Amino acid sequence: MFFDGSRYLRVADVEVSSPDGSRARLKALREPPPFDPATDTALVYQVKQGDRLDLLAWRFFRNPRKWWLIADANLDLLAPDQLLQPGLLLTIPKDRAL
Repeated sequence: MFFDGSRYLRVADVEVSSPDGSRARLKALREPPPFDPATDTALVYQVKQGDRLDLLAWRFFRNPRKWWLIADANLDLLAPDQLLQPGLLLTIPKDRAL
């Protein structure tokens, strides 16, 4: 279900019940790892019109599936679409293996 390198591979499963008694297995919420801007930032990038997280991940990490590294480094923005406002300065973290 998850690709190699997915940030959810090692996240525990949880079982939940609905009011009607049916049960489902889901992944638990994943806490982003701690991010220290002083030591974990590789560079700051100014978003341009048409940028996409997967394309930025390819540009900086040579892996489009690592878009979440950028999202995790910019937690003050609530949703991925907020990360792509032209003119916004994004923190691009150092690449890390999982």
